[in-house]
Amino acid sequence: MLFGKNTFVASALALVSAALLPAQASAEAFENAFDQAFGTQLRQPTSFNTVYSSDLEAQIGMLAEGSQGRIGVAALDLETGETVSVLGDQRFPMASTSKIAIAATFLEGVDKGRWSMDDEFPLMIPVRSKKFSSKVAPVREGQKLPASELMELMLTRSSNPATDAFLAVVGGPKAVNDWVDRAGIDGFHLDRDIATLVRDDGEIDPVQRIDMRDSATPIAMVSLLKGLYEGRWLSESSRNILIGTMERCRTGVRRIPALMPDNVQVAHKTGSLHNTSSDVGILTAPNGHSVIVAIYVTGQGQKLKRESRIASIARAVYDGFSDKRENLWVNANYGAGGGE
Repeated sequence: MLFGKNTFVASALALVSAALLPAQASAEAFENAFDQAFGTQLRQPTSFNTVYSSDLEAQIGMLAEGSQGRIGVAALDLETGETVSVLGDQRFPMASTSKIAIAATFLEGVDKGRWSMDDEFPLMIPVRSKKFSSKVAPVREGQKLPASELMELMLTRSSNPATDAFLAVVGGPKAVNDWVDRAGIDGFHLDRDIATLVRDDGEIDPVQRIDMRDSATPIAMVSLLKGLYEGRWLSESSRNILIGTMERCRTGVRRIPALMPDNVQVAHKTGSLHNTSSDVGILTAPNGHSVIVAIYVTGQGQKLKRESRIASIARAVYDGFSDKRENLWVNANYGAGGGE
């Protein structure tokens, strides 16, 4: 597995210990124990206790300094296997980055013959309703479009009605969670359709508190992208549809793609909700070397500042992994002491 994690047994023991404390301290202690056991506490990457596994990870930790809001980063060099993680095991709002898993769930159905990319399905248009007035926000059926067009709208323009069309077809968030579970990915859970998620947005400030609903860890998203890129769960045709559509993404021009060299191919998916912006994707150099990165930013005062953080972190990850590959090549061909 990518990156280590605590076992369930250790987590359960921490909660039991908290439950045995004196009554006057039990509520606060239980909450703290839960946070420590399951990674829901608001940890900052610049604390004195932070230990980084590499110089690159330390550099990313500085760029992801969290005094104005939590920032989570996970990255993987697909050639060397090196990883970077800064709050990578902490939950963040997925927002529209969840649409990658929704697309994969539908494409698995295509591979199994349940439906095809030519089948037509209706857009699911939100019907105006008050926040929190119902468990599920009302929607109505709109224009029918081929699955191929819905996929393009969902992944390149982040269309919510197109996304909810796919959710209606596959069986809702539960079907997506089932697919993610079968894929062996931890740290991901989808709870609501997009119409409900957007209508009720703003209930919890992600800077101040972690909402486990509709959340994922950066590590989980890197694991998801790695498996999809490598063709682990989908046919070659479906894999190419998904990655190829992400390469045509039109949203987030100020995020991962903003500072990338012109010759780097970026396949990515953005996400935006109250006080949070994100971008996850695959960066492929001209020589075919690929890097996967997931960046989730909260706070920072405004959207533009969150996007600037994403852009700078993504470029630092790409450059850092590129420099390491060059050093490995030099050492392998000329020895650690360098050539003449």
